[in-house]
Amino acid sequence: MPSNRPDGSASASGVEGPRKYLIGGNWKCNGDWDASIDRVTMFNGCGDIPANVEVVLCVSDIYIPMLLQSIRTDIAVGGQNCGVNKSCGACTGETGSHQLKAIGCTWVIVGHSERREGFGMAGETVGLCAEKCKVALDNGLSVMFAIGEKKEERENGTTMDVCASQLAPLAKILDAKDWEKVAIAYEPVWAIGTGLTATPEMAQETHKNIRDWVSTNVSPEIAEAVRIQYGGSMKGANAKDLLAQPDIDGGLIGGASLKDDFFNVINGVPR
Repeated sequence: MPSNRPDGSASASGVEGPRKYLIGGNWKCNGDWDASIDRVTMFNGCGDIPANVEVVLCVSDIYIPMLLQSIRTDIAVGGQNCGVNKSCGACTGETGSHQLKAIGCTWVIVGHSERREGFGMAGETVGLCAEKCKVALDNGLSVMFAIGEKKEERENGTTMDVCASQLAPLAKILDAKDWEKVAIAYEPVWAIGTGLTATPEMAQETHKNIRDWVSTNVSPEIAEAVRIQYGGSMKGANAKDLLAQPDIDGGLIGGASLKDDFFNVINGVPR
């Protein structure tokens, strides 16, 4: 399988490869209005984004209009979740993917572990996550589809079994055109917000296994093209080593996306 890191000299515009890096920021439910405005001002004053990097900020629904009006044009805006119905209607508390698209969002996160586990609820099933992804794609959004295992699943050697179980319903309902707008965000649950991070070698092994699974269960062409992000406490200090791995095509960043360290992550891509 061709590497995502072609040989060649580094340049200010970034190394070009078959898969453009995707750096997503997930603000989760952090900050108040003033803090979010200050954060936008800070990001607008940061340096250039390399040409080989796509950047998206996924924020709480109430902050989306503010970001769409004020964030720099080379940073896209997305939602952190969306409803499963194509047009929500009588779905109190939901935000439809068609509504996100209508106001200017281009991306949405689906399947984050905090949604899969729920908040005192049963959580979102693997089938529901796949359905939500398909509806979002049909409504014109791109999707960062999050998967990942818990600590005990990593320790008992079932990491890929878990990831495969989360991807299998998706593989059944997406067509080749759908996959063009999907990125897989591998987020080991044990490394989200804990400060723990998989070593670059551990992360690369799982990313390659995911790509191989897609090759076998979807198609080799889609496996080569799909971007697989790493989302386990990536920050400026470790981004360069993680992003140097051949099957790590970006990150889904939590805590670091609330600070100027987010641009250290962006600048961690091979140059």
